[in-house]
Amino acid sequence: MIVTFIIVAYNAEKYLNNSLNSLMKQDYDLKKIEVILVDSKSNDDTKKIMMNFKKKNGNLFKAIKVLNNSNKTLPYGWNVALAEASGDAILRVDAHSEFPKNFISANVKEMENGENIVGGHRISVSKDNSKWQKLLLIAEESLFGSGIAKYRRSNTKEYVNTLAHAMYRKTVFDKVGLYNTELSRTEDNEMHYRMRKEGFKFLLSPAVISYPCARNTLKGMIKQKYGNGKWIGITMYYCPKCFSLYHFVPLFFVLGLVFSLIMLLLNVPIFIFLLGGLYLLFNIINLIIIFINHKVYLQYFLLPFIFLILHLAYGIGTIVGLLYGPIYKLKNKRKLVS
Repeated sequence: MIVTFIIVAYNAEKYLNNSLNSLMKQDYDLKKIEVILVDSKSNDDTKKIMMNFKKKNGNLFKAIKVLNNSNKTLPYGWNVALAEASGDAILRVDAHSEFPKNFISANVKEMENGENIVGGHRISVSKDNSKWQKLLLIAEESLFGSGIAKYRRSNTKEYVNTLAHAMYRKTVFDKVGLYNTELSRTEDNEMHYRMRKEGFKFLLSPAVISYPCARNTLKGMIKQKYGNGKWIGITMYYCPKCFSLYHFVPLFFVLGLVFSLIMLLLNVPIFIFLLGGLYLLFNIINLIIIFINHKVYLQYFLLPFIFLILHLAYGIGTIVGLLYGPIYKLKNKRKLVS
């Protein structure tokens, strides 16, 4: 089976070499791997790293293509790569990820057993071993911090609703089409919804593992959560069935907090006590789970405050997206007309 391995990157010079080194160490026949690297108008050495990789290793792979994404956003980049892909299977990997030597072969094995879409457990890692970085990593990996997607925490083989760093038969894209380029952050949610609608199943295989590098600053995490929430709000005007109820829990939390504060000003404090008590209970349960899975460190007691900031950022982002969504969609319609 010929595999098309795709990375779309923007300003990824700090991480890209690690991903490409992981690719070089694969136990799958490199001559059966077509590599497509797409640069999204980076202003660092990302494009240079791609070109050097092609120059040094072009004869080891079936092919290495370095392409340009003039629009910068990920869906445009994926579409640029898909237009050039000739493999039987498409494997999408983020530039800031690493993976073990059997990553491709484990995916291919499931494909050869008849699967159309395969992925595995995604385990976030940090390049910095400081106590602060470990704290942020735990916040990112926690059930209370990153969501309940099974690819983040499940180690059993089962069919799931979505995957990250997945391998797809090329015929899947032939049937469902390309990525929606109007969705700059939620393109996977919309694409995977279309795939499920066409009857394709997503197999989570415990033999497949990848290691994305987590955000290394609290500011970066806040920006990411706000952006995720905003694009969920915007995407509701394109594909409301793309999301499940848990995507909107931070939104409900923020709205509940606003309502409770208004009622407090009206001298009805019961709601703020109920909301605060429930939120505190979830934090306590989450901390107990973290203490069971990790050693107890004093800095872990900062996690409830970090979660509060992230949940507020996500929920506020969703509100902004819901308010801005109609304007955004109208602007895109006008662009198409012009």
